Amino acid sequence: MKEILWFRRDLRISDSALLSKAKDEVLPVFIFDTNILEKLPKDDKRVTFIYKSVIKLKKELQGIGLDLAVFYGRPQEIFKELGRGFDRVLASCDFDSYALQRDKAIEKLIPMDRYYDSYLFHPDQALKQDNTPYRVFTPFYKSLNPLWQSDSIGEYQRNDLLRKTQFEYDSFPTLESMGFEEQPLPGFLNKSASTLVDEFALKLENYEHDRDYFANDAVSRLSVHLRFGLISPRELFNKIKKYPGSEPFVRQIFWREFYNYILYHFPKSEHENFNGKIIKWEDNEGHFKAWCEGNTGVPIVDAAMRHLNRTGLMHNRLRMVVSSFLTKNLLIDWRKGEEYFSLKLLDYDASANTGSWQWAASTGADSVPYFRVFNPYLQSAKFDKEAVFIKQVIPALKDTDPKSIHTEYASGADLFTDYSSPIVDIKSSRNRAIEVFRNS
Repeated sequence: MKEILWFRRDLRISDSALLSKAKDEVLPVFIFDTNILEKLPKDDKRVTFIYKSVIKLKKELQGIGLDLAVFYGRPQEIFKELGRGFDRVLASCDFDSYALQRDKAIEKLIPMDRYYDSYLFHPDQALKQDNTPYRVFTPFYKSLNPLWQSDSIGEYQRNDLLRKTQFEYDSFPTLESMGFEEQPLPGFLNKSASTLVDEFALKLENYEHDRDYFANDAVSRLSVHLRFGLISPRELFNKIKKYPGSEPFVRQIFWREFYNYILYHFPKSEHENFNGKIIKWEDNEGHFKAWCEGNTGVPIVDAAMRHLNRTGLMHNRLRMVVSSFLTKNLLIDWRKGEEYFSLKLLDYDASANTGSWQWAASTGADSVPYFRVFNPYLQSAKFDKEAVFIKQVIPALKDTDPKSIHTEYASGADLFTDYSSPIVDIKSSRNRAIEVFRNS
């Protein structure tokens, strides 16, 4: 039997469903999908990270007697050529709309077996007694009690009898030939996932308290590695569970599972309000542009957005603040924010991003109540009291008293500071949002 092992968001050789389930002669492949790439700017940092990760995967496969053929093009066209000499394709599951459409097209060309490899369990394994899916996180989480309370989860064991099939393919596209420019990456992305886990373990004891203080380095920095499968969720779970105080972080892993679970059972939620509410959104392109560029006049929002635009990174607490500000204070459709994040976030994941945005917009599964609107000034005062993060990102505020930064209108009112006043009043915009949501 000859099989194609299609690596996608599982760029590793450890705990790999593909390397475990394959039978005999195999051709590992990775496709730089032009359907996806043609929508991205040439300076997209994710492409640089994926490119380097693919090079690393190729070397690791060579180390176990296999190799990786790397293609650039449309998957359907590539498999029209590849499929003639192979019996089936093995790949991991993905449930966003494009992935489902893509795989359906490939299955018409060659038999395809998909394995659940990017999450801890299949969404069909966690249903209520009436066989309907959960819509609220806590009962969902409790229903998986044996899983999250266990010390370890079984990992895939590699089939060491796999043989490299005879296939002549020496080409490896360059970033330049694909229309991209190599980008500098944050230092932590040059570290292995195992190294990041070891470093995070030293901070795990205080994680529950420290994680919201975005000026501190208290988070795991593993989301990008997890997103592209340089570590599997099972490996991460098993490594973290060895340390005391791991439950708060394990809970975050299960939020990731929950959002994927929601997307699987309610696929329309990728583009539609999960709760069916019809919200009368504002169509103010000026406000949206100011939000995207970090020019709203609200220091914590502007700092978060400017940092995102420059690095591709945003702390989870800041994601909640900026998404609340966009959907409630500016009353702009969450889908616009979600789309913008999809272009900027290094760890962008369709299910988690959609779920988080719908949570903030009070339209999603187990979302924040519509009347709970984050006050950005209270958030910055609580979680960045000395305005360390804000001053680092916005040089115009580096000499401003932190109390002024945390006070509405105070920063923009300083004649000696080159910083604009807020584009909306927090109290009045909050009241407007509550009224709109109440009448939806």
